[in-house]
Amino acid sequence: MTRRRWIADSWTADTATLTGDEAAHLARVLRATPGQIYDVVAGGFLHRAEITCVTEREVLFTLHEELESDAALPLHLLLAIFKFDHMEWAIEKATELGVARITPILARRTDKHLAQASEKRAARWRRIALEASKQSRRTTIPEIADPAPLKPTLEHESAVTRILLSETEQATTIAEIFTKSRVPHPSHTGTPARLLAGAGNEGSDEQSQPPVVALAIGPEGGWTADETALFTSQCWQPVTLGPRILRAETAAIAAIAIVSSHLA
Repeated sequence: MTRRRWIADSWTADTATLTGDEAAHLARVLRATPGQIYDVVAGGFLHRAEITCVTEREVLFTLHEELESDAALPLHLLLAIFKFDHMEWAIEKATELGVARITPILARRTDKHLAQASEKRAARWRRIALEASKQSRRTTIPEIADPAPLKPTLEHESAVTRILLSETEQATTIAEIFTKSRVPHPSHTGTPARLLAGAGNEGSDEQSQPPVVALAIGPEGGWTADETALFTSQCWQPVTLGPRILRAETAAIAAIAIVSSHLA
């Protein structure tokens, strides 16, 4: 039987602590008691852990052996802000698919009311990513950055392979980008995959490394000509997902799945 998995709110070298609603659920609903064993994610690592103390405000675990776990997909998703309900769905599914980092982008065609409300919305997006990480049994929570303008985001991008979904590109596919550029698999870089992914767990003291791939998804109406030129100046490679016009959230999930198949 698969053990329940929890993501610790804080941790040390040999302990982990769960607080808030999760602690209350363990105490009240599951009636947890000292001595029970669960899987606990602490600092991006999965451990077998034993409960040592339980209250409705806090559950303390002693961490035992580290367990084998899947690494996050070393992918940075640049997601132009669009209708919030659709964007929340995209963030949830991108998290389930394993992306390491998501940056909401204030694009030229982002609705001005959405742009103004996006900063306050970021906290909700992080909660959605946390819940999706638990549901999909991830050992890392993707980093959800604050909404940012496109230009400085591109200037600070460190991924070597940069893929731009573009409505004007008709020929080049994501698969061809991987074939031509020979993107290294995370296991061939000499760096643990969990570090390549840039784990988003707050409080981790690990030195994270940049993702291998960055992927940009535009807003409703697509990128403007000026934005496309900016991508080109920063060595982004435009690609197509085929002849159909997809919603932004559909395009994001399809593209992530294709990238994942090449990094798996």
